[in-house]
Amino acid sequence: METVLRSASREVVISPEHPFCIIGERINPTGRKIFQDQLRRGDLSRIGIDVAQQLAGGAMVLDVNMGAPLADEAELMVAAVKLIQGACDLPLCIDSSIIEVLDAGLAEFGHLDIVVANAGILPMAMGDPQPMDFVDAVDVDLVGVLNAVAVSLPHLEAAGGGSIIMTGSLAAMMPNTVDNPNMGPGSAGYGWAKRILMEYTEQLALQLGPKFIRVNCIHPTNVNTQLLHNDGLYSMFRPDLEHPTREDVEPAFAMMQAMPVPYVEPRDISAAVLFLASDEARYVTGQQLRVDAGGLLKYRSMNNAF
Repeated sequence: METVLRSASREVVISPEHPFCIIGERINPTGRKIFQDQLRRGDLSRIGIDVAQQLAGGAMVLDVNMGAPLADEAELMVAAVKLIQGACDLPLCIDSSIIEVLDAGLAEFGHLDIVVANAGILPMAMGDPQPMDFVDAVDVDLVGVLNAVAVSLPHLEAAGGGSIIMTGSLAAMMPNTVDNPNMGPGSAGYGWAKRILMEYTEQLALQLGPKFIRVNCIHPTNVNTQLLHNDGLYSMFRPDLEHPTREDVEPAFAMMQAMPVPYVEPRDISAAVLFLASDEARYVTGQQLRVDAGGLLKYRSMNNAF
């Protein structure tokens, strides 16, 4: 499996054989007050400088963000993309959270085929449980996904079909994991949001099937990211130690899977996303795809849950 990013004349391949990609993220007004003022005035001259510097630095893909306060982000994004395409021919990533940017971009440059709604925070109580942690987790892990789907759905319908891929969690399938009271309201919100996504996937797939829009959800076990590697989760897996380290917890992590591994890698999840996005999965919809090294099977066997 591989991810291929293309512009008019260039191609960037990301795969196990080509795992490195330099993404230039300088075209972003966040924290740059002078640049923000320029954008509010419609002055895009700084973008050309940023593009040149990132090309010189070896960028293979450019990330474009036009989120300047009190500016018309959608109008700026279209203008910026045209300017950048005139200066270079690198693949671009559009970085925005507002509907108007998506609408304007698609109206100007193309159509939408694939939506990957990947959201995950797990606020840990760490001895100070806060009800807002539940709200925050639900807002990101569930509402964020629902919003992404709602914004993209009209464009997928206009394209005559497509693929929606959401990220759930193996933990949502296993009671007394993330909903353990010791982990606090944020963890409970995480688990509840991911469980709702399971039913949402199946119901949405049923509704969108006649329009050839596929909907699937991937449920990873432990993944080698910072969502796993933090003091809060380390202390939950090794409560016998005051300050457990990664080396201390990895044997405990490995106990969760049928295969003797402590976690899977992000690229393992990416491979599942690529499959569900591809034409090879054209009739795969409404599925709960576990990438869990046998984690749920082991849980069921240990709890007589078959």
